[in-house]
Amino acid sequence: MANTYSNLFYHIVFSTKGRVDFIEQEIEQRVWAYIGGIARKHGLTALQVGGIENHIHALTMAKPIHAPSQIAQWLKGESSRWIHEEFPYLSKFGWQDGYGVFSVSKSNVPDVIEYIRNQRKHHLMQSFEDEYVSMLKLHGIDYDERYLFD
Repeated sequence: MANTYSNLFYHIVFSTKGRVDFIEQEIEQRVWAYIGGIARKHGLTALQVGGIENHIHALTMAKPIHAPSQIAQWLKGESSRWIHEEFPYLSKFGWQDGYGVFSVSKSNVPDVIEYIRNQRKHHLMQSFEDEYVSMLKLHGIDYDERYLFD
């Protein structure tokens, strides 16, 4: 085959260090937009970025040359640096060490976008911890509870 064709969608989820409520509602839209800009800078398409005070969801479309681990590293590292520069009062801010990444089929992209848009409403009834475990189970990912929320 002469060309490479792909349509890869990744739903990346990570929390703040210790799940501390660092991302206040007053700054969240700026943070989400900045993370979308990081994606664009690296040749990705951020279809939806959102979350609440203690975690983020990013639905990205990527080329096969971009490993999901690299995408997570870019989003977390560059946004952390920017948050420290832009909001000096958040000097203790940090992202958790790990992340979750889930592949999404094109037919499910609209549902995931809607899910991310409705995070605030969703979390009136479910904690991040419960949401994260549910996502791991839904995708058939084995995990060790001892290391799930360091």
